Amino acid sequence: MKIALASDHGGFALKEAVKNHLQARGFETLDLGTNSEESVDYPAFGKACGEAVVSGQADRGVVCCGTGIGISIAANKVHGVRCALVTNEFMAEMTKMHNDANIIALGGRVLEEAQALKLVDIWLDTEFEGGRHQRRVDMLNEM
Repeated sequence: MKIALASDHGGFALKEAVKNHLQARGFETLDLGTNSEESVDYPAFGKACGEAVVSGQADRGVVCCGTGIGISIAANKVHGVRCALVTNEFMAEMTKMHNDANIIALGGRVLEEAQALKLVDIWLDTEFEGGRHQRRVDMLNEM
């Protein structure tokens, strides 16, 4: 599985930690930037990750900014993206199980690194339940 990663300057350090963690788990990564803590505009990076996932360049994506809020909004502007801001273990599990989120957003200034990596693992290791949830995901995809 290939996972696209993107961040702005506020999420850069966390993106790098997530990338290293994913590679250690054996995942292929596609790093879409940014490549430093120099100020950049998060919408471009959220869009890049969304487009990579929707086009099939990557199977899933992780986006990071200071809070995770702005970059999640940007990613969700790409048709076909279901990006969820994740701040706890229950959200990480449910966003995959019930929403089949193809991208998650993390806040580099609100999450400790160890917690963020745990959330990524939970999301990756959880299966989509389908069933009644498929109808809802289909509705989202049609919007």
